Amino acid sequence: MTTDLNLIRTFVAIYETRSVSAAAKRLNVTQPSVSYALNRLRDVLNDPLFTRTRDGMVPTFNATQLFHSFRSALDSIEVAISATRQFDPQRSKRSFRLALSDLGELYFLPLLVRELKRIAPQVGLEIVQMDSELIGDWLQTGSVDAAVGNVQLAGGRARKKTIFTESYSCLLSASHPTIGDTLSLAEFVAAEHVVVAPFTGHHLVEDVMSEMGLTRKVALRVPHFTSLVAVIASTDLLLTLPTRIANAFAMDGRMRVLPLPLPIPSFDVNLYWYPHAEDSTAQQWFCDTISRALSTV
Repeated sequence: MTTDLNLIRTFVAIYETRSVSAAAKRLNVTQPSVSYALNRLRDVLNDPLFTRTRDGMVPTFNATQLFHSFRSALDSIEVAISATRQFDPQRSKRSFRLALSDLGELYFLPLLVRELKRIAPQVGLEIVQMDSELIGDWLQTGSVDAAVGNVQLAGGRARKKTIFTESYSCLLSASHPTIGDTLSLAEFVAAEHVVVAPFTGHHLVEDVMSEMGLTRKVALRVPHFTSLVAVIASTDLLLTLPTRIANAFAMDGRMRVLPLPLPIPSFDVNLYWYPHAEDSTAQQWFCDTISRALSTV
């Protein structure tokens, strides 16, 4: 008895995503097609394989045993097939999806788009707003091809490559009435601050202040960094953000950048991806292009 390779792909996709709909999205097929393939596999293997629960499709014991063999075999097959494919960036019309924070869009996107237009003029790019809690699932299910930022990914086979190491600084109005050329801890705590929603991943400052038993006066909470340039330039509010972005914002002379009076650790800005063997050539090209385009940041 032979088993269609697409049935194995469907099994692996359901196992890794725990969802029929997510598996369909990864495989670029309809949900009924995935359900039909799953039913065929159940008949072939004489096992229900997955049980539908509130937490998704939970694998049976037999499915768990089969997964590792199927995953390994499928990877070997897909790598062999991928090696015969040629990805021609000059002619490809493929569209890639990249997860970025709003700061990433502001700072990285011009560099990346310029590089893509130079070497792959017909390739499309879609930016997805970064969500640090969901990015692991997005990468694993193929909802995005890659991500750039500073997030913690638990488990799985996600890969990462450090692009650069970054620190935090304080951005304030060039004409701030009470803060001069240096910023003391007392001034930092006494000042009014802007805080950006924590799902962007920039929460190190809050963590350190909490450990020190300090709190700061939060006058404004916003979901994004990029709406704040005019606010900081025209008020006495302070904004803590990555140093490279702070320096870029301050270039027009309306704002200035000062070191933080707190022991905030540096952090890595990484490129993340989840290797999908069925598309390894195109995905590797995309990741290499991102790394090259951002290497001069």
